[in-house]
Amino acid sequence: MISTTLNSWWRNHATLGTLYLLFLGQVVSFVLALMSFSSSLIAQLGVDAPLTQSLFVYLSLALVYGSILIYRRQQLRVPWYWYVFLGFVDVQGNYLVNKAFQFSSLTSVTLLDCWTVAWVIVLTWIFIGTRYSLWQLFGAAVCVVGLGLVLLSDAGVGGGGGSKPLLGDILVIAGTLFFALSNVGEEFCVKKKDRVEVVSMIGVFGFLVSLCELSIVELKDLKSVKWSVEIILAFAVYTLSGVLFYTVTPFVLKLSGATLFNLSILTSDMWAVVFRICLYHQQVDWLYYIAFAVVVIGLVVYSTTGVDDSVPVPTLEDGNPNTQYQLLNDENSVSGNQSSTSS
Repeated sequence: MISTTLNSWWRNHATLGTLYLLFLGQVVSFVLALMSFSSSLIAQLGVDAPLTQSLFVYLSLALVYGSILIYRRQQLRVPWYWYVFLGFVDVQGNYLVNKAFQFSSLTSVTLLDCWTVAWVIVLTWIFIGTRYSLWQLFGAAVCVVGLGLVLLSDAGVGGGGGSKPLLGDILVIAGTLFFALSNVGEEFCVKKKDRVEVVSMIGVFGFLVSLCELSIVELKDLKSVKWSVEIILAFAVYTLSGVLFYTVTPFVLKLSGATLFNLSILTSDMWAVVFRICLYHQQVDWLYYIAFAVVVIGLVVYSTTGVDDSVPVPTLEDGNPNTQYQLLNDENSVSGNQSSTSS
C-alpha cells in the first residue's frame, strides 16, 4: 500500500522540472558548504579578515552583473536605498559568520546557520504578514531544540572544537539574523522585480559597505597577513563559491520559493561533515549527528505543512498598499496569457 502510494506520487510529481530544481538546490547546498569550508580554512591559516573575504565576492558580483545592467541601460526598478539596506545587512551577516570560524568549528557554524529559518518566520510574520500553521511553528521549535544540542556540545559536553566555541556560536546566531533580513528582502525583489538587478546591486553596495568597514576595523590585521599560495587559493575558492551562491540562489528562490530552498541548503550541513572528516581528518562528536537529525525533522515538518504564501505587501515604488505579492505561478500565468495574446 505504501509503495503504491509512493509510486503514484512519483509519477505525478517527479517531472524533469522538479528534478532540475532539486539539482539546482543541491548546487546551492554544496556551494554554501564550500564557502564555509574555505572560510574555516582561511581562519586555520591564521588570517582574520572576514570583511576582505566578502569584499572580493561583492566586487566580482558588481563587475559581472553590473556590466549586464549597464548593457541593458535600464533604470533601477527598486529604489536605491532598499539596496543599501540589503547590502548592509548582507555584509554584516557574512562578517559575523566568517568571524565565527576564528572561535568555533566548521560543523557548529554550518548547523547553527539553520537558525535563519526561525528569524525568517518572525520577520515575515511582522513585516510581510505571513501566517504560519501550528505544525510549522512546531517544526521551527524542533529546529531550535536541535540547535540547542549544538550549543550544549560546544559548552563542553561533546567538545565542539575551536578556541572559544560559545562565542563563535553567538556570532553565528547574530549573523543569521542579518542573513534573514537579507533573504526576506531578496526574496521579495527577485519574485517581483529583476534577478540581475538585485544581484548586481547587492554586489555594488555590499562592496562599498565592506570597503568602508574594512578600512576601520580590519586594515591593521590585513597588513600583518603573510600571504602564501595556500591563503590565496583559499580566498579564490571562497570568492568563486560566493559568486556561484549569489548567482544560483535568486534563481532557485524565483522558481521554487523558500520551501525547496530551505530543504536544499539543509544538506549543506552534511557536506560540511564530509569536508571535516575527509579534509580536516577530524572526528565528529556523536551529539552533532543527533542535532542534525533533530534539525532535519524540524525543517521537514516546517516545509511540508505550509499554507498559502501569497500575501499582500506594500510596493516599493508606487506606494500602493493594495499591490499583491505575486508568486511564481501567478507570474507564469500572466506571462503565458501575454504570450498567447501577442501570438
